Amino acid sequence: MAQFDVYKNENELTSVRVPYLLDIQNDILNSLNTRVVIPLIRDIKDFKGLSKEFIIENFKVYLTPSQMGTVHINELKDKVTSLKNQQEDIKNSIDFLIYGF
Repeated sequence: MAQFDVYKNENELTSVRVPYLLDIQNDILNSLNTRVVIPLIRDIKDFKGLSKEFIIENFKVYLTPSQMGTVHINELKDKVTSLKNQQEDIKNSIDFLIYGF
C-alpha cells in the first residue's frame, strides 16, 4: 500500500455512489492496521475548491475530503491506479478543508 493509491470500494452498500477510495496516509505509518482514505464519488456536492475531479477507469469521480475517514487495511484489496502525480492538488484540497485556503 502506498500513499495516493486508489482502490475499488468493495462495500456493496456504498460502491455505486463511491466506487473508489483514495489512500492518503503517509507510508511511514504502514505498521498500522488502518488507512486514512478519501472517497472518490460519482456526483459532486462539496464546496467549490474543496473537490477535485479525476478520471479513473473512464469514470469521472470527485475527491471529497470532507468525508475522509479510516478503513481497515483488509478493505483495500483491488488497487486500480495511483494519483501520486496529482498529490499537490490532493494536498491543497485537504489544506482547504482544514485551513480554509
